[in-house]
Amino acid sequence: MLVNNNKLMLVAIISSLFAAPVAQATNGYFAHGYSTKEKGLAGAGVAYSQDSLASATNPAGIAFVGERMDLGIALFAPSDRGYTVTNTGGGAAPFAPYEGAPYTAFCAPSLAAGGCQVPFSINAGSVTSENDMFLIPSFGMTWALDSEHVIGFSVYGNGGMDTEYKSGSVASLNPGTFSFDNNLPGTFGSGTVGINLMQAFFNLSLATKTSADEAMGVSLILAAQRFRSFGLEYFGGYSNDPSNLAGNRNSDSKGFGFKLGYQAKVMKDLSVGISYQSKIAMSEFEEYKGLFAENGGFDIPSTYTVGLVYGVGTSGKVVFDVQRINYTEVAAVSNPIENFFGGNCIDPLNAMVYSIPAGGSGCLGGANGAGFGWEDMTVIKLGYEMVAGNNVYRFGYSKADMPIPESQTLFNILAPAVIEQHYTFGMTMPVGKDQEFNLAVMIAPNASVKGANPFDGGATQIELEMEQKEIQVGWAWKY
Repeated sequence: MLVNNNKLMLVAIISSLFAAPVAQATNGYFAHGYSTKEKGLAGAGVAYSQDSLASATNPAGIAFVGERMDLGIALFAPSDRGYTVTNTGGGAAPFAPYEGAPYTAFCAPSLAAGGCQVPFSINAGSVTSENDMFLIPSFGMTWALDSEHVIGFSVYGNGGMDTEYKSGSVASLNPGTFSFDNNLPGTFGSGTVGINLMQAFFNLSLATKTSADEAMGVSLILAAQRFRSFGLEYFGGYSNDPSNLAGNRNSDSKGFGFKLGYQAKVMKDLSVGISYQSKIAMSEFEEYKGLFAENGGFDIPSTYTVGLVYGVGTSGKVVFDVQRINYTEVAAVSNPIENFFGGNCIDPLNAMVYSIPAGGSGCLGGANGAGFGWEDMTVIKLGYEMVAGNNVYRFGYSKADMPIPESQTLFNILAPAVIEQHYTFGMTMPVGKDQEFNLAVMIAPNASVKGANPFDGGATQIELEMEQKEIQVGWAWKY
């Protein structure tokens, strides 16, 4: 049926309500799934589409879901989200002279010959982030243009957890006197510290059936993101633009990308699917040109997913996906903290990074500015679905690579995206003839990564950890 004005009006209203900020971090800062049904299968579904939010994973899939509208709302609860610092006795102890690279890059020439004091060390203790409950909406709708062509519109998001650490303290070198302040307040010595990254995707898709069991699809994606940071003023001496480093200001960015998909039944009980989402070139975060590499750049990395679904007996299905998230395409996310060192971030007058502003490609905001050091992720998703009576039940498990290397724990205090596993359950219950209730539950067990603080020569170790829970409910209308 053709799109009518009432449906267009409904799309506009729902989109304005559901294009809300999200706050989560599961597979890095990508969601483990988007629709309620897909989340019950641990996010698997590139070969098995069940609702109008299928376009978030594979736009070809909307060719097989019929005309429908899906609304979802999730309560997301990250817990034990924080860090622990322990003294190891190795490396250069805080407050003691230390000779050699990388620390000579932090010293004035008059001190370099005899060594210099360690510039920055977080004091021992454990700190947990505030903010541990978030509501995350989603929306999708499909229309059949004719027997072969279907269009869809969906709204969904990714996010970066909204961290906020109110306690903690540091010992830091005073650049004027070369003495130490032992208890500067806050995780990074500038009081309460945290960040929040929010991403929303507006996805307009077209799917075409090339046969009864085969379809191709394409999506045009408008991406919008917002970022905020605070409590990072200490790092002003490492920034090319310290006035645009922190400040608790919201900064917005937008860009366009696309997604391609294919889905087909290749045997009686076997279907396959593949999708690719382009890297999305985003406008710069103007208010954070002194934080993110490439003058405030923060693009969205490309992803690709392949998978299959296999029928088991008369009422079961096994769903299997492999997803790749290419975080190394984004300098702000993947550049390591070591880019500070080796003379890549020094003041040209006295070779002292504590002079403001600093200079060099490795400084925050620079062409090769230090970042979070994330690696690409491969995520394996396995789900099982069964029909029992009128209801459908789903179970899922996913396993992902750790995106944060042990050497990158310092900056990732701000974004402790350490989750590696998800266990999920879901169900669908029909309501009347044309509606259904959907449910998905996710548990991500505690995960952690531990590594040395590169600013104190390994005298302290920083361990990041987090666990997550989520429950999502959805309602669908078929028309």
